Amino acid sequence: MAFSDAERAAMHRALELAATPGVPLGPNPRVGCVLLGPDGLEVAEGFHKGAGSPHAEVAALAEAGDEARGTTAVVTLEPCNHTGRTGPCAEALVAAGVRRVVFAQADTNPVATGGGETLRVAGVEVEGGLLADEARALNRAWTFAVENRRPFVTWKFATTLDGRSAAADGTSRWVSSPAARRDTHRLRALCDAILVGTATIEIDDPQLTVRDETDQPLPRQLLRVVMGERDIAADRRVLDGAAETVHLRTRDPLAALTTLFARDVQHVFLEGGPTIAAAFLKAGLVDEVVAYVAPMLLGSGRSAVGDLGIDTIADAFHLDVTDVTVLDGHDGNDTDVRITLSPAPAQRRT
Repeated sequence: MAFSDAERAAMHRALELAATPGVPLGPNPRVGCVLLGPDGLEVAEGFHKGAGSPHAEVAALAEAGDEARGTTAVVTLEPCNHTGRTGPCAEALVAAGVRRVVFAQADTNPVATGGGETLRVAGVEVEGGLLADEARALNRAWTFAVENRRPFVTWKFATTLDGRSAAADGTSRWVSSPAARRDTHRLRALCDAILVGTATIEIDDPQLTVRDETDQPLPRQLLRVVMGERDIAADRRVLDGAAETVHLRTRDPLAALTTLFARDVQHVFLEGGPTIAAAFLKAGLVDEVVAYVAPMLLGSGRSAVGDLGIDTIADAFHLDVTDVTVLDGHDGNDTDVRITLSPAPAQRRT
């Protein structure tokens, strides 16, 4: 495929537009679009601002007006081919007289795919694949959910150096430092739902909200998900109305994820205890692991993960380290280490 320098530069700009701060991470993908004139200079640009708002191509076409005719549309995602809250972008591009469309990532969403072919049939020149990896990374959770028909799962846990998430008497506040807890809220805010088991609700009574650095709740809260068959006591904080809560009466991780996918949940933050963590791991339904390791030793106590049915080192659950970050402690607090890992492909169910 041949792409001009102007088209490459425009795609970089389109990716920047798609990543504009404040744009919701779902349920729609983040998309940017740049219109180039025949001379390779930018005519207009646009980006999708969230569900219900104009798509990136439509926003760019509106800015360009009559100048859109004869342009090249450089867009981070293949133009959609369906009518939802807005009309098909492929048809809008054709109607505007766009001459050529260059896209990064193909749209594999079954309800929206086919835009490229619609454009070709209408006589528009179409090329795909320019900076496709960068576009996929931008919409990591959306892409995964569309392709695998289930949400992407990030399992987060905090542990001591010897792998304990709580002391022998059950106390666990606080294994992680204030810096690690603030970082956890940052990661929570990137997800659609936070999931724990009924045991965590009964023992720890967490609120499961997302808060800022001053411990104030953010305007956008996650869906709080409690998984398990036992009842939830009416006085638990997860039922306080600070955010929506659903109780999935199942012990089957895949059944839970299937239900959440049907609700447009694309990224689940798994924060439950060792039992639910083991269940997701054994089912191959953990896609990313974030571990906060505190510089302390307990020697005994609750393990960070339950029994995985592993009896020999040869069967160990292996993960690839993708990032290591030191979270500096202040005012006498510990310096924790955040390790981000990806399970080996053979240990993931897609």
